[in-house]
Amino acid sequence: MIIAGTALIHLSVTRGNIIGGWSLEPLQLRIGFTRLLYPFFAGLLLSRLVKPGRIRNAFLLCSILLVTVLAVPRLGGTGNNWINGLYISAVVIVIFPLIVYMGASGSIRTGFGSVICRFLGDISYPVYIIHYPMIYMFMAWVDKNNATMVESLPLVLLVLVTVVVTAYGCFRLYDVPVRKWLTGKLLPSARR
Repeated sequence: MIIAGTALIHLSVTRGNIIGGWSLEPLQLRIGFTRLLYPFFAGLLLSRLVKPGRIRNAFLLCSILLVTVLAVPRLGGTGNNWINGLYISAVVIVIFPLIVYMGASGSIRTGFGSVICRFLGDISYPVYIIHYPMIYMFMAWVDKNNATMVESLPLVLLVLVTVVVTAYGCFRLYDVPVRKWLTGKLLPSARR
């Protein structure tokens, strides 16, 4: 984690951002792996070593913190990229894990809230994986048709519904069966 965190700080301070990692060029691969490694290892560390506490109004607090962090514009201007890089590093290394911890330390008080949270948790990774190609197709349509926001709204809603339904389908038809199969193959004692 220290090496991954150091690489993330170096990347963000020298570039002023961590945007990239979407192609198979050497620089883009470096950006992509650097963006991935610290959050991945921090998530593993949190899940294995840190026991969630009890935080009242965790959802509200996490929401406020997340909106605040995401509302901050680029810091330092074009001549001082390192300032924005330090801010990004602090957010990714400290604030985002704190938000995850706070969220895990909250509790749901209603059965309906629990169902919604379970559903959103189940589809979160499939949404993460499949949303980008659909957004690119939407953006291409908007660009080709010079569509305004009002003209785009029906397609925005269609993309949203399509992403959620497709993510749920991926979860039920792929993720659950593959997990069950892997559990049976790798952890036969867990099946009993």
